[in-house]
Amino acid sequence: MIAAIIAAAGSGERFGAAIPKALIQLGDRTLIEHAVSAISSVADQIIVTAPSGYEKEIQTLVGDGITVVTGGATRSESVRIGLSKVSADAEYVLIHDAARALASPDLAKRVVAALKSGDVAVIPGLAQTDTVKIVDASGIVTSTPDRAAMRRVQTPQGFTYKLISQAHAQSGEATDDAALVESLGKPVRVIEGEERAIKITTPADMATALQFLGKSTNFKSGVGVDAHHFEAGRQLWLAGLLWPDQDGVEGHSDGDVAAHAICDALFAASGLGDLGSNFGTNKPEYKGASGTTLLKETLALVEKSGYAISHVSVQVIGNRPKIGSRRAEAIASLSTALGGAEVALLATTTDGMGLTGEGKGIAAIASALIYSK
Repeated sequence: MIAAIIAAAGSGERFGAAIPKALIQLGDRTLIEHAVSAISSVADQIIVTAPSGYEKEIQTLVGDGITVVTGGATRSESVRIGLSKVSADAEYVLIHDAARALASPDLAKRVVAALKSGDVAVIPGLAQTDTVKIVDASGIVTSTPDRAAMRRVQTPQGFTYKLISQAHAQSGEATDDAALVESLGKPVRVIEGEERAIKITTPADMATALQFLGKSTNFKSGVGVDAHHFEAGRQLWLAGLLWPDQDGVEGHSDGDVAAHAICDALFAASGLGDLGSNFGTNKPEYKGASGTTLLKETLALVEKSGYAISHVSVQVIGNRPKIGSRRAEAIASLSTALGGAEVALLATTTDGMGLTGEGKGIAAIASALIYSK
């Protein structure tokens, strides 16, 4: 099992914002939503450390399947609070900063791959290309270290659960978690980082981050919604996965509300009609079609019209099934059907209200961001 802690308790003071940094908008989403999206493709459990007083707002943004806790006065204290919530079944822990919102899912996957290959601590880093000077208190240069051996360290950083727990048990303070591991004399592997995983601290950083958001400034967005009644005796397909021992839903196809909502969001963004006009009951070839089949067909139509997918987010609404245990698997299924596109998957309930709250059905709402090729 892989757990992830996202440190998001920073005040945003250096940014000059009146709200916590994690809630600052970057493109179509907040920094914390970007960070969760990148890490959710590999993590079975996600814990977010939030600024005091903003826990409910962040919980609403990231969904019920993610644990939100109040962070501490320092980054290291916040991480220790997050570690106290990590499942005892966890083998590895990723620690990420909401400020590095544009770190890609691929970077997280490479960190995990290195851990699984036998390393106990893995951090991404980039070569130092600028000459670095050491100066004294009066500003006079005292030395010029060799930059060839230097790396600019990034997150997510990955560790075995046992090691990072041991490192933080000393209650030390450090600017990154690897430094605490180093103090134990344990080896820390540095893998190649990525330029887009910049730390967003100032408005100038935000301007740089915006350049990484897409290959074009010609973006279009769309929203899609789908809902179905449960129907006893049918298989439940959701987010491209079969959920055994669960009642399915009625529908012309397999009733995968997550896939259908994504399709409609993509159709809305590209102006290509909707789910009904493209795959409706007047087209018998789609009777019983799987959600992944419809996603693939939708992707082909979107690309044919000259667009590519930047990001897709879908939130499942219902009392069951519980998404958390299969979140990474579901994200992988949806992403594969969409040609490897970045996908975020959230889940929530409606507190007993309406079709989903009364347990009569399941629904989903999705958003899609596409850009002109």
